[in-house]
Amino acid sequence: MDTDEGNSPAEQGAPDPGAILQLGTAFWASKTLLSAIELGLFTELASGPLGADDLGDRLGLHQRSRLDFFDALVALKMLDRTDGGYANTRDGDLFLDRNKPSYVGGILEMMNARLFEFWNGLTDGLRTGEPQNEIKLGGATLFDAIYSDDAALRQFLRAMSSISAGSAQAIAAGFPWERYSTVIDIGCAEGCVPVAIARAHPHITGGGFDLQQVQPVFEDYVEAAGLSDRLKFHPGDFFADPLPRADVLVMGHILHDWNLEEKRGLLEKAFNVLDDGGVLIVYEAIIDDDRRENAFGLLMSLNMLIESPGGFDYTGADCQRWMREAGFSHTYVQHLAGPESMVVGIK
Repeated sequence: MDTDEGNSPAEQGAPDPGAILQLGTAFWASKTLLSAIELGLFTELASGPLGADDLGDRLGLHQRSRLDFFDALVALKMLDRTDGGYANTRDGDLFLDRNKPSYVGGILEMMNARLFEFWNGLTDGLRTGEPQNEIKLGGATLFDAIYSDDAALRQFLRAMSSISAGSAQAIAAGFPWERYSTVIDIGCAEGCVPVAIARAHPHITGGGFDLQQVQPVFEDYVEAAGLSDRLKFHPGDFFADPLPRADVLVMGHILHDWNLEEKRGLLEKAFNVLDDGGVLIVYEAIIDDDRRENAFGLLMSLNMLIESPGGFDYTGADCQRWMREAGFSHTYVQHLAGPESMVVGIK
C-alpha cells in the first residue's frame, strides 16, 4: 500500500500556514534590511569581508544582537558568510554601496526615515480615505514638508534618482531617440533621466523642469555628469506655470501623486505644448491591466493613500485612455525594468 509517510504537509498538498506567516512577518525582514542600509553596512563591506566583531565595532553595534543581525541578513540572502567573514553579495555590492553610481538605497533610506512609521496607519487610511503622514497630525502636505527642508529635499531627490535609475537606462535604450532632438523631464528631481538619455545619445539636448528649490541639486548632478552644456534647468510649478517646449516630454513618478482630475489636467497641458509628432512618456510602476501581477504597483497605490489626499496608481489601459481623451492620436505601453513600464503618447 502506498503511503505518504515522511513527506511534509506541503509535499502532500495539505494546508500550510507558512506563506501566510512569512508575509505577515515580512516587516521584520524589511526593517532588518532598512537598518542595514541606514547603518552603512554594505558600504562598510565594499572593501572586503569582515568578521562579526570588526564589522559590529565599525558600525557601533551592541554585542547582544550583532551576530543575529548579520546572520539574519545571510539568511535573507543580503550577505554572504564564509569562515566567519561577512561579505556583500554581488547585488548588494553593486546596488547598496553608497559610493557607487548604481546605488539604489536612496529610495530605501527615505522609506526607512518616513514611510515605515506612516504605514502603521494603513488600516485607518483604508477606513477614512485620508493620508496617514504629516497631514494626519495637522502638518504640511508631503511636498510642502519635503521642499521646505533642505536635508529632506535632498534625500527625496536622491531617492527619486534611486528608484528611476533602471527605468532611465531602459528609456535611453528602448525609445527611438534618433527621431528627436530635445527632451524635457517634467518633475526632474536631480536629473537622472535626462542625464541617462543625453549620455546615450550625443545629439540630444534639453533638461529638466521642477520647483526652484531643485535647481542647485539638478545643476550639481548634471555638472558631475559633464552635461551642463546640453542640459539646462527650467524652474516652475507644473500646475501653475507653462511647461517648456521639447520634442519629447517625460513625466516619471508624477501622475500617481495626484487625483484623476489633476492627472488629466497634466496630460492635457503636455499635449497642448507639444508640436504635431511630439511625444509624452509617462513612466512608473504601471499596474497590469488585469490587476493581478504587479504587486509593487498596487502597493505603491496604497502608498499614495498614505502620502497624498488623492493620488493613486493606475493600469496601462487607464493611462492610454486618459491620453486619448487629451488628444494623443497613438499610445502604447512598453515594459522598462522591474515593476516599471512607460506609457507613450504621440500627438
